[in-house]
Amino acid sequence: MTAYFVAQIRIDDPAEYQRYLDACDAVFARFNGEYLAVDAAPTVLEGAWPYTRSVLIRFPSEADLLAWYNSPDYQEIVVHRLAGARCDSILLHGKDEG
Repeated sequence: MTAYFVAQIRIDDPAEYQRYLDACDAVFARFNGEYLAVDAAPTVLEGAWPYTRSVLIRFPSEADLLAWYNSPDYQEIVVHRLAGARCDSILLHGKDEG
């Protein structure tokens, strides 16, 4: 079943967050994910939106998503994202056709 990583991010320290960005693509490329959207200015349809960036990534399965997220290489760099920004992230299970 397809799995999605959804992150809502409010960048507070651009220099620290950039350290994450400088390394994330090299790590991400080794896994089966696909960036579907990265948006610094999404259109808010309802509610408040205290974020400066939204990210949507698709993986073939939850196992693939977790292999990326829990990998030692990703855990080494995610500390920069978390130090430079407030991040609310979730794993969504896709509604695969059957």
